[in-house]
Amino acid sequence: MPRYAAFLRAINIGGRRVTNDDLRAAFQAVGFADAVVWRASGNVIFDADSRSAAKVTERVDAGLTEALGYEVRTFLRTATEVRKIAAHEPFDPAHVRGPAGKLQLALLGTAPSTSARREVLALATDDDRLAFGDRELYWLPSGGFAESDLDRNALVKALGAMTWRTKNVLEEIARKYFAS
Repeated sequence: MPRYAAFLRAINIGGRRVTNDDLRAAFQAVGFADAVVWRASGNVIFDADSRSAAKVTERVDAGLTEALGYEVRTFLRTATEVRKIAAHEPFDPAHVRGPAGKLQLALLGTAPSTSARREVLALATDDDRLAFGDRELYWLPSGGFAESDLDRNALVKALGAMTWRTKNVLEEIARKYFAS
């Protein structure tokens, strides 16, 4: 049975608060009895009876919308994809250790086009380094997420909806739930 990680966008914003127990119950109601919620930021690891990530994503999105009463966007990754993301080093390790900022990762719904990649990479500076994975954008800010001058609205315009995590989150999930 395939194992997946669901990274949920905007699960706890705008005055909404979904507890880990509520989120686990919502996944169970959709038929994923073994769902594990990791941290309180919309990361859910579960097994599904389908190898079609698109069908699993549809099922999760519809089930969460029904259970929570508002639309939730799911960015699904397979075990192999989580391991690949965790292992990928898009920047020179000296740069990653150097800045005060943490290596950020935007999970995208689809692989960006060549023109979208060019448009986004043109936004990169020495203070905001950018690199792509398959369906991921890696961002190394020189400072904190909020202090950056990176135009995140331009990122959304070029790439569509996304959800952010630190790369450390993906590395920890890979070690804990997807070790091969």
